[in-house]
Amino acid sequence: MSPAGQSPHAGRVLVIGIGNAYRGDDAAGLAVAERVRVTAPPGIEVLRHEGEPVSLIDTWDRARVVYLVDAVSSGGEPGSIYRFDATARPLGAQFSCRGTHAFGVAETIELSRALGRLPLQLIGYGIEGRSFGPGTGLSPDARRAVSMASARLLTEVTALAVSRRDWVMSSGTGAPHGADLPLSAGPMARSLPHGQKDGPGS
Repeated sequence: MSPAGQSPHAGRVLVIGIGNAYRGDDAAGLAVAERVRVTAPPGIEVLRHEGEPVSLIDTWDRARVVYLVDAVSSGGEPGSIYRFDATARPLGAQFSCRGTHAFGVAETIELSRALGRLPLQLIGYGIEGRSFGPGTGLSPDARRAVSMASARLLTEVTALAVSRRDWVMSSGTGAPHGADLPLSAGPMARSLPHGQKDGPGS
């Protein structure tokens, strides 16, 4: 901790792609992370997460802004894209426990909230998958959704990076620990109504 009581990582902005590369469309979040990583602006850290979701709590500990991207299986139309702001309220049921994990992403977020270890802003992107059986490769629906979600997320994090850069330049003093930096900016900053989806037929 710094003398001001702030973590040296307090300004971190993370994009975390979640999934399993060997379970079909469960790899969608990983695919988005790889696409975003290629062109992400400076200051945006992009990670892949293939372990137990509960370990995300340590990964995002004291980060300022976190974007999670995961495949979901809610019975919706394959290829649909969901966006949720989980900062003030739980994620939708789409992110609840799936498969062999003891905790899903939604359960992990609520545990982190109870422990007081949520980032200042946490946004979840979900991609409705079609097939989660053993094997590599995404379904055509998931591939299209990965392309769309990657573009939207890149737009969002780029706007955030620009707003943070402009804030630092206007202050003329750099970004001290604990500074009131902008959280999100740009056309993608507004959350969709809770549970609303984008995708085929929407």
